Amino acid sequence: MDLNYPAEAESFRKEIHAWLEENLPPGWFEPGFSMSGEERLHFNETWTEKLFAGGWICAGWPVEYGGKGLTLMEQVVLNEEFAKANTPMRADFFGDTLVGPTILQWGTDEQKKEFIPGILHGSIAWCQGFSEPNSGSDLASLKTSAVLDGDEWVINGQKVWTTQAQHADYVFLLTRTDPHAPQHAGISYHLVPMHQEGVDVRPITQVDGSGEFNEVFFTNARCPKNNVVGGVNNGWKVAMTTLGFERGSSSTTGYRRFLKEWELIVKETTRVNKNDDALVRDALVKAWSKVKIMEINGYRSLTDALNNTHNAALLGACNKMFWSEAHRSSMELAMNILGMEAQILTGKGPVDGPSGALRRGRADYPVSDLQAQFFFSRSETIWGGTAEIQRNIIGERALGLPKEPKVQNA
Repeated sequence: MDLNYPAEAESFRKEIHAWLEENLPPGWFEPGFSMSGEERLHFNETWTEKLFAGGWICAGWPVEYGGKGLTLMEQVVLNEEFAKANTPMRADFFGDTLVGPTILQWGTDEQKKEFIPGILHGSIAWCQGFSEPNSGSDLASLKTSAVLDGDEWVINGQKVWTTQAQHADYVFLLTRTDPHAPQHAGISYHLVPMHQEGVDVRPITQVDGSGEFNEVFFTNARCPKNNVVGGVNNGWKVAMTTLGFERGSSSTTGYRRFLKEWELIVKETTRVNKNDDALVRDALVKAWSKVKIMEINGYRSLTDALNNTHNAALLGACNKMFWSEAHRSSMELAMNILGMEAQILTGKGPVDGPSGALRRGRADYPVSDLQAQFFFSRSETIWGGTAEIQRNIIGERALGLPKEPKVQNA
């Protein structure tokens, strides 16, 4: 791998950094910077507008659809500079990163005109309706149905673990539109309004008090006939495109959140006077080495994308399996270091600083940042492809091993 960036990329990096210095609050890059609750609220309310004005939301999209038409290398540099500044660069992850690029690739001109502007402005909130109670790892077995009734699809079924569904305006939803077709062939990809009778969102309260996951029940919910992306019964292929966008240009920045957590664990280790424990120090070094491997894996994925060697799916499976298991391990280490303190609900607020909090939660949740990340890490070896499924992909497609034998029902 050549880790040297071309001169034009470094020039673009300076342009991004200059924009950030001009638009972020004064003192943002100084050590120890913090904001009051009121200042944080104002920043959150105005930052998306600044991003849009700067053209940084969906900057990799074609110019004709509101983007800057950035090359992959420019998108990587953009992600890196925003990550270094520890500031958000998107309005809505599901819209900007997943359904938006999917609509651009598969959508009709009418769908692009209807949905792309709202995604760019951050005025439409999205959620992803893929997983079902009995169709998680085996997504193609989904049973939520869509039946055409005149100019509308009538939808019935249930989705689960639907992140941010309680705040979403639309869901990009996988349904079964041909129950007689083979599993992968009878699926369609719908854009369904959430604010209607027949859509019931029920938050799933987690042990840390958060409720970003939801069950969503569809009872004769309706969706316009023309809101199918990529054609009827072609949803599996479209959905695989959506899942592919999750890794994209963030390949060289994903490790940074794990590095920040590792630094927090080291800080907590010192606080509880375990920094001189040889076994603890050894475990911390091993955890750090795994973060460095994540960084290297990211550059390997970037190299693959730039050289078009078509190993993205296999590298993605390897990387997903590695980082999710490494994160679980590091969070278990954090809980072990904190000992009995880790078993107590602390009621601590978020970490003060430019990002507001390392944890996925709100200040009123009765858990610390590391406790919240410990809870969330338990899900990371499941969502986005379970570790077991990733191992099958790697074994069968990369190593050429025999397929796992199917268990026959008695």
